Amino acid sequence: MFKLSIARTLVAATACVAALFNPAQADDKVYRLKMAETWQTNFPIFGDAPRNMAAMAEKMSNGRLQISIDSANKHKAPLGIFDMVRAGQYDMGHSASYYWKGKVPNTQYFTTMPFGMTTPEQYGWFYQGEGMKLMQAVYEPFNLLSFPGGNTGNQMGGWFQKEIKSLEDIQGLKMRIPGFAGEVMAKIGANPTNIAPGELYTALERRTIDALEWVGPGLDLRMGFHKIAPYYYTGWHEPATELQFLINKRSWERLPEDLQEILRVAMRTAAYDMYIQNYDASATGWAQMKEAFPDIQIKTFPADVIEAMKQANDELLAEAAAADPLAREIIASQRSYQERARVWTDISDKAYLNSLSD
Repeated sequence: MFKLSIARTLVAATACVAALFNPAQADDKVYRLKMAETWQTNFPIFGDAPRNMAAMAEKMSNGRLQISIDSANKHKAPLGIFDMVRAGQYDMGHSASYYWKGKVPNTQYFTTMPFGMTTPEQYGWFYQGEGMKLMQAVYEPFNLLSFPGGNTGNQMGGWFQKEIKSLEDIQGLKMRIPGFAGEVMAKIGANPTNIAPGELYTALERRTIDALEWVGPGLDLRMGFHKIAPYYYTGWHEPATELQFLINKRSWERLPEDLQEILRVAMRTAAYDMYIQNYDASATGWAQMKEAFPDIQIKTFPADVIEAMKQANDELLAEAAAADPLAREIIASQRSYQERARVWTDISDKAYLNSLSD
């Protein structure tokens, strides 16, 4: 009799747990969210990440969570995602955090930083360090939640119409380069600007700008930059560029807890999937570029330019830390994590690669 009672209790408990976590029994309501993205329709890799996320969320929720996506050519505001999601015009957005530095300077630290962390280091900081907590501290006052939205890995330093031979060649250079790196370039004499992705080729072709950085060969060759700017420089400014899923806080709070968790998992998975996809595309694009476009000249910035960039970066970080307590906390957290993680990066990945080149 006692054993039978235990068995009945276990069956009842199992049924309760099943009801709690079975979407069909717990809540049959369909929740529909609207997302705006910075990218044009059918934009490769960047545009794949939000669509993969939405498909995963719908499948994992058994159709209870459905996310529709408006591209930049529909909503007409590629760099207006922050404002549209904040205002509730859209529930979600997919963009890059450093695009909002003109509105909220502390957002720029959550995309990537010049001479900063590599992608594995940065993901470690987000999910095992203080990254997620600090990012939410920045976005919370604006009725927003922010989550990593897909990483490009280390980006190339950009396409230039003229070769950069010394620091003198940077003076007055008009370059599309967003985020903190734009401030660094300004400090060493360039004229940086930010231009929406869909307008980059035209700006370079018409010489509205002299140079631009985008991503890497996997995406850059599709944009055609090599046709009008033959000098392709290696990177320094974006060693781990993380895109962003933005969510209106009220839209998030309207979701049941199980759908919130499904959305978290879908965003995190889609973000990492984009990193893998772009890494493969860059490797493939590099091989294609070397074979099909041998006239592209691969360059590394001269030592005096790199040294000036590093000095400018350090000075700008010190100024930002002195002016804002939250910026100081973010900068200190990133620096501390990078110093600790870099020791392992050096003795693992770097030492391994160095051993192959000996």
